Amino acid sequence: MMYLLDVNALVALGFAHHEFHGRVTSWLRKHRFPPLATCSITELGFVRVLTQAPAYGLTLAQARTILIRLKKAPALSITLIPDGHDISHLPAWVKSPKQITDGHLVELAVEHSAVLATLDERIPGAYLIP
Repeated sequence: MMYLLDVNALVALGFAHHEFHGRVTSWLRKHRFPPLATCSITELGFVRVLTQAPAYGLTLAQARTILIRLKKAPALSITLIPDGHDISHLPAWVKSPKQITDGHLVELAVEHSAVLATLDERIPGAYLIP
């Protein structure tokens, strides 16, 4: 099974100072480092979150470097999946603006025989990282 990481899961994995870094790395170890995926939305979100959070104090170049290193980590298999979905792929359960990206990512994962992996228990059809 391949897991498309949402933005928070990707940030938690890639940034050791994130409050859920241990949670995500424990899950990966327990499951013997399953295949992971990112997409344009999650990679851009990773950089945005790390550069906008005052507590992290990272520049765009630093956040980008962290992500590139993460994607090259020998223990991980991370694939960039293409995103060709337009608004017609948004699932019917999306009812509010806060659900738009989640719904998009769930459908994108399904399209690529993956499952969206998240730390958010409110996303229908996603895998909640324990």
